[in-house]
Amino acid sequence: MNHFKINYFQYNSNSILISWPNSIDKHTLKDVLLFKYSIEENIKPLVEVISAYNSLLVVYDFTIDNIYSCISALKVCYNKKNKFVNKKNYVWKIPVCYEDQFAIDINLIANHLKLSKNEIINTHTNNDYLVYFMGFMPGFMYLGGLDKKIHFKRKSIPLLKVPKGSVAIGGSQTGIYPLESPGGWNIIGNSPIKLVNIDNCRIPIKPGDYIRFFSIDSNEYKRILNSTIEYFIEREVIDD
Repeated sequence: MNHFKINYFQYNSNSILISWPNSIDKHTLKDVLLFKYSIEENIKPLVEVISAYNSLLVVYDFTIDNIYSCISALKVCYNKKNKFVNKKNYVWKIPVCYEDQFAIDINLIANHLKLSKNEIINTHTNNDYLVYFMGFMPGFMYLGGLDKKIHFKRKSIPLLKVPKGSVAIGGSQTGIYPLESPGGWNIIGNSPIKLVNIDNCRIPIKPGDYIRFFSIDSNEYKRILNSTIEYFIEREVIDD
């Protein structure tokens, strides 16, 4: 397992920011997440450890009096991270309806990129997308791995209300809006499943997992949306 050159900074009175080289790739992310698991296992008390593309924010449940002591303990955790290398990650299979009533920007993208709607849909469903981190709102997943063929710039004027479940493209990324919110990504479909529990903001998907979208028609969309039984998201273990 590679060791990266990482840096430690005191972020505020009770947190430390750990940064990796400025690159967005799955090898850096794996190192970030292994370090995160090691910190959570070995350092107490903590409020939380927040991961991003190439950083960790370690939030302690106390005021940091000796930054050097804290950094020394973190470095010990980094050297222990390989014990978590076999932690399971999953591919989660998410249904999406790409029909026009949900895909309000797909024609714009198709015309600009000189692709058919079916080409956009087939391209979008043909990749597994790595979950880099959660941000912007509870359950919003920043996904990497979008085919360059369907990269498309964000809107110059964001929408005030993006519908819950919207599946969208923003530049080189794709993602799902788990709740209604403002947003500037281009909407190409909608998923009827519930990704966020409002009461506890928990979702089963985590950074390091993958998302695989598959297409459904509007009848199946309505069936899932109106079912009294919570949708079971299929998953499979991935050896990454």
